[in-house]
Amino acid sequence: MAGFTTICRHLSGLGGGLKEMKKLMGVTNCLNKCQQQHRAASSKTAESKDYDICIVGGGIVGLATAQELIGRHPQLKLAVVEKENQLARHQSGHNSGVIHAGIYYAPGSLKAKLCVEGLELAYKYCDKHNIPYKKCGKLIVAVDPEEIPRLENLYKRGQQNNVKDLRIIGPEEIREMEPHCKGLKAITSPHTGIVDWGVVTKHYGKNFEAQGGDIFCDYEVKGFRVNKESKAGEQSGLQYPVTVHGSKGKSIRCRYVVTCGGLFADRLAQLSGCNPVPRIVPFRGDYLLLKPEKCHLVNGNIYPVPNPRFPWLGVHLTPRVDGSVWLGPNAILSFKREGYSMMDFSLRDVVESISFSGLRKLAMRNISFGLGEMYRGVVISAQVKQLQRFVPELKASDVTRGPSGVRAQALDADGQLVDDFVFDGGVGEIGSRVLHVRNAPSPAATSSLSIAKMIADKIQNTFTL
Repeated sequence: MAGFTTICRHLSGLGGGLKEMKKLMGVTNCLNKCQQQHRAASSKTAESKDYDICIVGGGIVGLATAQELIGRHPQLKLAVVEKENQLARHQSGHNSGVIHAGIYYAPGSLKAKLCVEGLELAYKYCDKHNIPYKKCGKLIVAVDPEEIPRLENLYKRGQQNNVKDLRIIGPEEIREMEPHCKGLKAITSPHTGIVDWGVVTKHYGKNFEAQGGDIFCDYEVKGFRVNKESKAGEQSGLQYPVTVHGSKGKSIRCRYVVTCGGLFADRLAQLSGCNPVPRIVPFRGDYLLLKPEKCHLVNGNIYPVPNPRFPWLGVHLTPRVDGSVWLGPNAILSFKREGYSMMDFSLRDVVESISFSGLRKLAMRNISFGLGEMYRGVVISAQVKQLQRFVPELKASDVTRGPSGVRAQALDADGQLVDDFVFDGGVGEIGSRVLHVRNAPSPAATSSLSIAKMIADKIQNTFTL
């Protein structure tokens, strides 16, 4: 009972209280029932129906795409296959939960456009379907004089991207918004928010099924094959010429395939003869948790000013819809594509990563940064020291180790982070019937509904539906 009361107190601090907790619990219970139905569906044979389109991947991009497609084309038969026993098992369920406003991205870029549009669509979707979220805002804080020019340039970039209601504020307003935060100047982004993207992803799946789509979990795709002829007495082999082979002897026949494989996007693409580059290299991010009695130190998102010398943004302080506060993450090479702890290891994944010239080039350019990230991942006090730049009264005794996530970072052969969308098909006849979403760059969760619209347009232009 004491733990429940503590959680409610944190939610109250976010403006939600017990009512918000009940709302979140209600949505979660409903979606858990859906997950049980998905597992039950996965136990039946997937060969009982043929499909117009099979979407591979039960993460937020795959399910947003499935939902968009079935909304546009209700006459089509659509299926989603997911290798895990539940949806949103990896990146979609292991992230900071931030609804981004679109400040950081190059003006005029597709990433900027999709993020700004995606934020609006995300809030509308959550309102329509009663999914809890909080517009807690964000401060991007300059703590050193040398960061102020970069902060001002970032503000201009946000304005060019049409991000709403941005302002630059000084130390007094920083303290009004975040009493425990110290900074010289900051950008305030009032429309940045927080949500449980895992809950959102599962709701996309629920909505997809409600419109007649099928979801099969425990379906790990092993290959694609073009059917040259039908079974005796049937014409379906010609009407549905692609077979999607799964583990445990499972198979689905369909007309077209769309893959949204996340951490396995490159391997799925190679199944239809695509080039292995861009290669997915997994980077693990470890978070710290503020102890419950210290969550009052943070009201909204507190972010650093990006340093262009480093490939990633840096640590930040992020409240969650459940009332907790996450601190981090770092960014270190993961020894397993789905490895959420330091001890998780896959020989295949490690060999593929370290043998890739792109990773070696990236590592050579960022040796000191990488070593620092590894050190901070082991030594909590070193990570806390980074966070103290923003919240000076934070102590190592105020935090515990928290969850981790693994980012599917696409790298090219020169070791550059692939920062744009990559679509591919493959070779031969199968290549004309498969569309691989090989890279859907961050912030893919915020932009998921706008990304889905773009992918659906691409599907309509690529395939004959």
